[in-house]
Formats: sequence, C-alpha cells, structure tokens
Amino acid sequence: QGQLAESGGDSVQAGGSLRLSCVASGRTYTEYYMGWFRQAPGKEREGVAIIQRDGTTLYGDSVKGRFTISRDNVKNTLYLEMNSLKPEDTAMYYCAAELGGSWFRRCMSRGDCAPSSATVTWGQGTQVTVSS
Repeated sequence: QGQLAESGGDSVQAGGSLRLSCVASGRTYTEYYMGWFRQAPGKEREGVAIIQRDGTTLYGDSVKGRFTISRDNVKNTLYLEMNSLKPEDTAMYYCAAELGGSWFRRCMSRGDCAPSSATVTWGQGTQVTVSS
C-alpha cells in the first residue's frame, strides 16, 4: 500500500510564502488524482487544490491566485506553492491521492469533504501557521 509524507509546514508572517512537498512511496501515483486539503481547529476539512492525471488543476475559492499545485511524476512528488499567506490559511495541511477522483471532485465542487472515503490515501499532515 502506498504512503504519502508531507513536509514544508512552518510558522510565517502574513504576506509570506511557503512551499509544501508530499513524497509518495510504495506505489506509483501517476494515474491518481493528487491534492491538498486542510483543516483548522474547530472547522471542517476544506479542499485547497487538486491536480488530475492530465495536469488539470482545480482550486478552492479562498486560495485562487495565491496557491499553485504541481506534481513531478518522475520524483513521485506533489507540491503546493503558497504565496500571500493570510492568518486564515492557518491549518493542518494534508496531501491525498485518489484513483478516479470522485471524492476529490465532490469535496472541491460541493464542499462535501466529510467523511473521507476508503478510496482516498492520506498523509500525516504538516502544520502551517500564519501570524498577523
């Protein structure tokens, strides 16, 4: 079974930038939808950005124009470039993968992100904290 491991989370000032990485191991995720999701204390899980097998991307409204998702299939790594960070971006950020993408699309398009699905593989998360 595949595993996902995030890194890059940190504490930054508002307006700053961070780059998150997610290294996949145990299987090749070339055919999988990959994505970033986040959850702040007391709030529901939120879709941040997903990238399809063909490179098509989809972003949550709150991060459009500030965040960029990308994938390197050779390195089996997913990235999230975050710019112009705001205090409301503070959350635990999770990398995830899903073959077929049905749960991913439901979460991103309808905000229906809970519960998760058995079809989704999750990383352990990396904390991003943005101070004003």
